[in-house]
Amino acid sequence: MVTIEPKYIETEGAELVLLTRAEFDHLMAIAEEAEENAADIALYVARKAEIAAETHSILPQEVSAMLLRGDSLLKALRKWRGMTQVHLASKTGLAQGYLSDLESGRRTGTEETLKLIATHLEIDPSWLV
Repeated sequence: MVTIEPKYIETEGAELVLLTRAEFDHLMAIAEEAEENAADIALYVARKAEIAAETHSILPQEVSAMLLRGDSLLKALRKWRGMTQVHLASKTGLAQGYLSDLESGRRTGTEETLKLIATHLEIDPSWLV
């Protein structure tokens, strides 16, 4: 921690402040951190406003956490609902291998298929379509 001990110099029409380089660098670092914090806060406030204005449902926190850990959206939603691929396949009439391909991104489902899956996961179809 740098202790700031400025010296003041009176000149004609202005008061000057004299700092050491270490004091100046410390103040600049504090100012940069404050700017970053202000930008983060502004982004947070803007995102909260966007979320509040959205008309469709918001993903549950557990699903968001799984997405951050690297799961695909479909896999995260299926796991959140406590289903295995085999169980979801039996409910939808789709093959388990096909669901695996959808979850891994090897295949993309049609809008109709994704809506079918959403129905059986009891989620808003807009999450998948």
